[in-house]
Amino acid sequence: MTKNKIDKFGEERERLNQLVKKYAGVNSQRFLNIDWQVYKEGALDAKTKELMGLVSSLVLRCDDCIMYHLIRCREESVTDEELEETVAIGLIVGGSITIPHIRRIWDAWENMKQNNDI
Repeated sequence: MTKNKIDKFGEERERLNQLVKKYAGVNSQRFLNIDWQVYKEGALDAKTKELMGLVSSLVLRCDDCIMYHLIRCREESVTDEELEETVAIGLIVGGSITIPHIRRIWDAWENMKQNNDI
């Protein structure tokens, strides 16, 4: 059985995170801790925060960040409709240059749904 794109992404992300941790100084470690903390449940639920992270990543056109937040959106039970509205906000804010990334979002989303990933 071959690994799908989502599994490969997760494994590669974990491998690279271990390298970052190996070389990270105190300032990098602090930043990574803040990144982890900000997505925890608070006044906003984790689902909303992941949707916000997805919009930000889309506007910044960071494919790795997009994939990470898309996977987290799936884990947080985001619906197709919620994802569509989120992507539409990213398109309005980011403009037409985000369209190639939007194509990849929907491709990955379909893949996750078809393979019951997450």
